[in-house]
Amino acid sequence: MAEVDFTRVAPVVPVRNLDAALERYRRLGFAVRGYEGPERYGFAERGSVSVHLSEWSEHDPQRTGAVVYVYVSDADAVYAEWKASAVEGRFVEPADRPYGLREFTYVDADGTAHRVGSPSAA
Repeated sequence: MAEVDFTRVAPVVPVRNLDAALERYRRLGFAVRGYEGPERYGFAERGSVSVHLSEWSEHDPQRTGAVVYVYVSDADAVYAEWKASAVEGRFVEPADRPYGLREFTYVDADGTAHRVGSPSAA
């Protein structure tokens, strides 16, 4: 049997308000679009990173939040860009981690933690 290649992954994260979430990702530099069908579903893409957004009336950021890890070439630059966007949420400053990555965390209004990392300089 031939080995199957895995080529991409797109996490689906719950949001309370799809329009607000699409605007948030747009402000973070993503190309965004809503699904052209009856479901409240959207897409946010930047480079090879794709996040799917699903509006869910039962979503509770305290119980059903998600975590997404995004690898980038420069975590400090992304942190500065995202922080300057003035999006709602909480930021944890970049720091070098013992596992060789420099990373920061952004938790959005829907409770999704975006951990963003790049190789550390040290």
